[in-house]
Amino acid sequence: MTHFLERLPVLARDTPDAVALRWFGGRGGARVREEVTFRELAERVERTASGLRAQGLRPGDRVLFSVRPRPEGVVLCLAILRAGGSVVFVDPGSTPELFAARIAAAGPRWAATEALLYAASSGPLRGIARSRGLLLPDYGRLPVRHLYTGRWLPGVPRGARRAAVRRPVPRLEPTPGSEPAPRPGWVAADPEALVVFTSGTTAEPKAVVHTVGTLGGMLGLFAEVGALRAGQRAHTDQMFLGLPAMLAGGTWEIPASTPKDDPAAFARGVAGADSSFLVPADVTALLDVLEARAADGGAVPAVGPAVLAVGAAPVTVALLERGRRVLPGTRWIAVYGATEILPAAMTEADEKIAAAGGVASAGGAAGAGGAAGAGAGGARGDLVGRPLEGIGVRIDTGVVGLDEASGTSGGEPGDGPAVGELVLTGPSLMAGYLSDLDAGKPRAAEHRTGDLAYRDAEDRIVLVGRNRDMIIRGTVNIYPGLFEPRLRDLPGVADAVMVGVPMPDGDERVVLVVTPEGAVPGTGAPTVRADTELARAVADQVGRVLDHGALPDLVVEASHVPLAGRSRKPDRHALVDLVSPLAGTVRA
Repeated sequence: MTHFLERLPVLARDTPDAVALRWFGGRGGARVREEVTFRELAERVERTASGLRAQGLRPGDRVLFSVRPRPEGVVLCLAILRAGGSVVFVDPGSTPELFAARIAAAGPRWAATEALLYAASSGPLRGIARSRGLLLPDYGRLPVRHLYTGRWLPGVPRGARRAAVRRPVPRLEPTPGSEPAPRPGWVAADPEALVVFTSGTTAEPKAVVHTVGTLGGMLGLFAEVGALRAGQRAHTDQMFLGLPAMLAGGTWEIPASTPKDDPAAFARGVAGADSSFLVPADVTALLDVLEARAADGGAVPAVGPAVLAVGAAPVTVALLERGRRVLPGTRWIAVYGATEILPAAMTEADEKIAAAGGVASAGGAAGAGGAAGAGAGGARGDLVGRPLEGIGVRIDTGVVGLDEASGTSGGEPGDGPAVGELVLTGPSLMAGYLSDLDAGKPRAAEHRTGDLAYRDAEDRIVLVGRNRDMIIRGTVNIYPGLFEPRLRDLPGVADAVMVGVPMPDGDERVVLVVTPEGAVPGTGAPTVRADTELARAVADQVGRVLDHGALPDLVVEASHVPLAGRSRKPDRHALVDLVSPLAGTVRA
């Protein structure tokens, strides 16, 4: 198997002085803080990987990775993979119990952490972080070997080693006309490379595992999405577009701040770039800045990247129409996939808008997230496009409870396309879930997405709903069934249901609906109120029982929970309709 990192020595040989990484900083994010050529990048990765091996990192070691995309962080991440290690991502914003459970499940031997995070979690900045609502785990006390990036700060544990290795090592020189042979740490098999926790509880943390092969497949598919070529500029804070752009011989431009934190700086940096990747919420922030600039009398038309891929959450027609209006010179692409297999399909904005009839509702999404009704292309639901190269698609029509799961039966048998659960395979398919693989179970053969879909006359994938209760906010998948039992145990609560209210940009706001103890079960539409005594009390307590990523944007009290279907389960569709007017008042 060819390791995707074997491209680095080749690029260092062929284009040694071309810029691989460019990091912006300074006031307004306009100043270039650091540039790294391909020769320097290959040498720094090799040097750091050699240093990690010398310090005892073994092939297969898992490394808890908590470093933002910066040149030093990118070098360290690639060096870990180069040395045969596996990078583990765990959200530090989860509850202490869930964080501890995820660490126990992954069993990392190492932690690679920014010095600033050590200082904020266990050093002199801990009090400031807590005063701002950041209850960070104490990284310095983790029973692992510690690496840190950046300048040393109080709180960095004794014995921690600076990740950057500065002593010289022999320069990588591939044999002319040939690819470099695998070196120690580049295993011929398909070793684990990435562990990403996506959901789960303290009892059963859920993590996706990718190998060198599946991660390489993922990077290759993203290169296809962005049509990435040598010499191009990819301006993004997302590693899954930055890395393939760099490995294609282009420059990965890393913004000073995320689009969410400083959309104005991001707008300046991304202007004129060849490609970028954003989640829908970040697109909204970017377009807000550009429209405000135009409203203030900006005479120069807004300029964006040549290609802007949008994904990691449902991409609505309304968002794409707005994007085309504000940045008409940008090619807009909607990307579909999941952490388990990413990316899987893509569609051009024009195609998606045409499938919806060119009209987007002001209220946002229908079904799984985007195109309401049946348009000129005949697509009912949300068109997510054609599968990418090598992606296999199967529609499992044997799913049960279709009418309850999606809110539509899809018509009488034979009256339209066959709707079922979307099942995917392909080069970017995960190896499996962490708990399964560590228990010795075989690798995953396919991924059941939980999305209900069909293939249209042009063999495109169209989503019509979900076969599982799931809320997508930002890049976080929230499974209500994992958290609702805990919420029902809160004082004064009889029942608790979490629902996602679709927003025009494809994001969802999380609303927690609770009923009071002693309430009489009702029929018909319930009464729903915000800012009641019970709603306020629950809002004050949810931080103790929920993962940070699952905290509700709004808590409301209902007289009762409506039920639907043969199984008399909570009617989440009805609740969404009831709470939508209230959720619309929540600050995004």
